[in-house]
Amino acid sequence: MATPKGAALRGGGCRAMLVRLNHLTHRIMLIIAQLSILAMIVIVTLTVVLRYCFSTGLSWAEEVPRLLVTVFAFMACAIGVRDHMHVSVDAVYNRFPAGGRARHLMDMLTDVATLLCGLFMLVVGGQRTMKLFSLTGTMPITGISTAWQYLPIPVAGFVMTFDSVLFLTGVIRRDDLLYSEPEIDFTDEEAVNRLRREGETS
Repeated sequence: MATPKGAALRGGGCRAMLVRLNHLTHRIMLIIAQLSILAMIVIVTLTVVLRYCFSTGLSWAEEVPRLLVTVFAFMACAIGVRDHMHVSVDAVYNRFPAGGRARHLMDMLTDVATLLCGLFMLVVGGQRTMKLFSLTGTMPITGISTAWQYLPIPVAGFVMTFDSVLFLTGVIRRDDLLYSEPEIDFTDEEAVNRLRREGETS
């Protein structure tokens, strides 16, 4: 029978592994998003130069950026979920004390809503993508399967679901940020007062 200490070590090891996996997943997603937007900029710039300077162009210059913008948009969506960077209304949230039960419940509600959204994207987007891969539809110029335009949806949905589960189970803390720095919400009176007190004591 495993001792409590052994169980705790295994739990800590499992948690550390999940955190590392989460960080690695998002590092890969960030690279994909960066490459996508870089490729879009290069292709669009090249197209403009060719069109206005040489009266020619690239036949695939519309289809490929359209595919890349889908990749970038859904990767960025998942990245925003990871650090809770999406737009939110805190008028009610800020009325409750920081670290209190009410805010904790609201944070959990946010993660549950994100989890449901991620599951919807994963299941419905995955079904749509698989169906399109089984069909013969392709983009007219490049001949790329139209399914590739929809593939980023279930991928982002999976990552959003993964992140939400880790937040809800406490494996990842909300202050474990990968893409952003901690910010002070100046509509949160308690946070502003705490910042003022820290400034007076320093």
